[in-house]
Amino acid sequence: MAKIGNNCHSGKVETLEVPMATMNVSLPEPMKDWVEAQTRTGRYANTSDYVRDLIRKDQDRADKIARMQQLVNEGLESGDGSRTMDELREHALRMAKG
Repeated sequence: MAKIGNNCHSGKVETLEVPMATMNVSLPEPMKDWVEAQTRTGRYANTSDYVRDLIRKDQDRADKIARMQQLVNEGLESGDGSRTMDELREHALRMAKG
């Protein structure tokens, strides 16, 4: 089990215990060296911590892309053509930032 911090709506940080699974990953030597170097910086407790962080960042990126696609689809379906391209771009960037 791993403990994961989670911000809840009350502003408190609650700790959840999540079952952990093991996965073996094969890497070329230069990539392995890179991962190990990242853990030596002290930012990550170990290589698994670093890989989990990469996966969380990729999930966040994928969520943002999906949200942007949703906004594009909504815009196309709305038929609203009253805004300029610059206005649309600024609005989309504001929405993507959350």
